[in-house]
Amino acid sequence: MGYIVRMKRSRIEFVQGTLDMLILRTLAHGPLHGYGIAQAIGRTTDSAIQVEAGSLYPALQRLELQGLLTAQWEAARSGRRTRIYQLTPAGEKRLQAEVSRWEQFVGAVALVLYPKPVTE
Repeated sequence: MGYIVRMKRSRIEFVQGTLDMLILRTLAHGPLHGYGIAQAIGRTTDSAIQVEAGSLYPALQRLELQGLLTAQWEAARSGRRTRIYQLTPAGEKRLQAEVSRWEQFVGAVALVLYPKPVTE
């Protein structure tokens, strides 16, 4: 089962695990709240990927339950409480594995999209 994110005015479904990898990679730069994570992914991708709250927050909860990130409540400047997420050592390890797996996947897809000429 995949999830939906918004990409340049259209909704598409991504390969399962892609959002998790994007979240983990974003948190590798330091702790952030959920909205900050979504904004960082949008900025990093030049607004090509905009993660919707309905996809982001369940993913954050799932990653926390898996021990890949921690979360704690902190007071924001506005006086409201906000939940701050941080990568754990297990999350860092998973990120490395997911990036490696993603690079293999992209390489395989590239072989299909741009096949090498057959030489005989």
